[in-house]
Amino acid sequence: MAKLTVTERRKARVRRTLKKVAYGRPRLSVFRSDKNIYAQVIDDTKGVTIAQASTLEEALKGKLKTGADKDAATAVGKLLAERASKAGIKDVVFDRGSYIYHGRVKALAEAAREGGLNF
Repeated sequence: MAKLTVTERRKARVRRTLKKVAYGRPRLSVFRSDKNIYAQVIDDTKGVTIAQASTLEEALKGKLKTGADKDAATAVGKLLAERASKAGIKDVVFDRGSYIYHGRVKALAEAAREGGLNF
């Protein structure tokens, strides 16, 4: 069996903890790359994505200077919260993955909270 990297172990640890406290709520998962940031609301019981947003979308691409800063993360968080509320989702559990709750990840989370998501 292959050994897991440090980031893979951290990600698995966060997800394992989230499963214990989720109580059936969907998961808001964040992925950040060097150039973009992506977020999606996932229903793990059905295995489907309910809402998603990223800096690669045409609606955001023209407005943003770059897809890899706090302003871009804030825009993605607001857009995701809007789409999730249209889908009837208010309460989620935040999955930061293997990332520290700091910088772009924190900006996205705060914008999603301002947009109406509870976590």
